[in-house]
Amino acid sequence: MAAIKFLSVDDEEQIEFLMKQFFRRKIRSGEYEFFFARNGVEGLKVLHEHPDIAIILCDINMPEMDGLEMLAKVNEMHNPALRVIMVSAFGDLENIRRAMNDGAFDFATKPIDMDDLERTIEKAIRQIDFVRKSQKEHRKLEALEQDLAAANQIQKFILPRVFPPFPEDSDKIDICASMEAARDIGGDFYDFFRINDDHIGFVIGDVCGKGISAALFMAVSRSIMRSVAMQYDSAAECMTKANQMLAASSVEYMFVTIFYAIFNIKTGLVTYCNGGHNPPYLLHADGMVEELPVSENVLVGAFKGIQFKEATLQLDHGDTLVLYTDGVTEAMSPAREVFGPKRLIHTLSRLTGKSCQEMIELVRADMTEFVGDEEQSDDITMLVVKRK
Repeated sequence: MAAIKFLSVDDEEQIEFLMKQFFRRKIRSGEYEFFFARNGVEGLKVLHEHPDIAIILCDINMPEMDGLEMLAKVNEMHNPALRVIMVSAFGDLENIRRAMNDGAFDFATKPIDMDDLERTIEKAIRQIDFVRKSQKEHRKLEALEQDLAAANQIQKFILPRVFPPFPEDSDKIDICASMEAARDIGGDFYDFFRINDDHIGFVIGDVCGKGISAALFMAVSRSIMRSVAMQYDSAAECMTKANQMLAASSVEYMFVTIFYAIFNIKTGLVTYCNGGHNPPYLLHADGMVEELPVSENVLVGAFKGIQFKEATLQLDHGDTLVLYTDGVTEAMSPAREVFGPKRLIHTLSRLTGKSCQEMIELVRADMTEFVGDEEQSDDITMLVVKRK
């Protein structure tokens, strides 16, 4: 353990002898280390040379620069882990009071009662220890915040952000997506990718939990889904393989809900597999909103050896498939009401003819109006696919 460093500033030479004599055991054991100066000017020089000094014992009445002037200079350093104990004659109460008002930690009167001074020093050391621990924790939090900010940028980078994503087929399909994390980093993800000339895959997922572990599991889940999608023509086979890989590597009972679909851009046929995710909505060209059947499959990554089932739907020209995570329907108002499926359906029913980006923006606008100033409690992710 490093020694507590003291600076004694006093123009009386016997004070140096007194300090060294009284605290000799702690000085010899390396607990205390003392530096001495004869006035404020010398004291500030020593303090500059040894910025880790923790306690200053400062006489008030000194030549060149007195204790009150030095206290003012020390205050300008804004060191919360530095304590100043003023020393003066018993009758000098006015200056003692001024020093206390100006930020001195405590005071001692001459002739110094060394036992009382020792108790004052011990009290100061306890406060300094607390401040230093707080500063250490603060530095850790700052470092964590910097790491989270970097992770936030990385997470945004790995999710597709260029729209339209398939300009060569922009006359056949419109796709847009967004993810807003409730914290610095989120557990939701979306993705879309070309499988071959006629087929495009798209996926949305919601990892259980929040924070760093959820964000890492999210990144792994997204990578696995994209990887298996390039190996299997069947949505069910993709999900079965992804589940096998995630369940084998899952820790702390983590799992993810995933909706994965393969879209034939020529015929409009969508083959999909829902692994415990919210049923998407199908917005027909005539404005009718239809909810897809509730998934019969289990959560992804929760159990090994599961065979997933797939289903199909037909996207006619002008139809739109709206995928979302529960951060949309569970958004909370100040009155503690949730946005809910009914409000989402009502909003979607008014969006016929809109582009996918406009749909996302208008849903978010309705949500924002609904929640007001209420803090976002969950990641909000949407993926919208429209057959033109």
